Amino acid sequence: MTKQIIIREARRDDLKVLIAMFAADDIGGHGDTVCEDALPDYERAFETIAASPDQTLYVAELAGEVIGTFQIVIATTLTGRGASFMIIEAVQTRSDMRGQGIGARMIEFCIEQARARGLPRVQLISNAKRKDAHRFYERLGFEPSHLGFKMALK
Repeated sequence: MTKQIIIREARRDDLKVLIAMFAADDIGGHGDTVCEDALPDYERAFETIAASPDQTLYVAELAGEVIGTFQIVIATTLTGRGASFMIIEAVQTRSDMRGQGIGARMIEFCIEQARARGLPRVQLISNAKRKDAHRFYERLGFEPSHLGFKMALK
């Protein structure tokens, strides 16, 4: 099935499907919702991502249906002699499509993009509760190397 999966840049008309995928995520805890009054927030975020030369939002499509999504961010820091690297964010596969190689195809796409850009590494973070996702990422060759922290600001 992975050969039939098309990876393409997300379009504005994909937003409602993507929002529904995020809102259905019980573990994420990001407060995503399909309520119409939240749509302008998502539209603003989409426009910000689309306007950035360092960010790209993608979808995975099968038979014309969006079945997954992810975002890449290219970051540059002074560490590593000023190297740029890829951050993979917001990886989500539609719940009824999991276990079919879609996530692997999306991550492979990211790795291909990073190699094509000559980047020395790709990295991602995953919610500590997502044990299945951690095993998945490790099967793909990722190594748990850092401990992440965050602080909610009011």
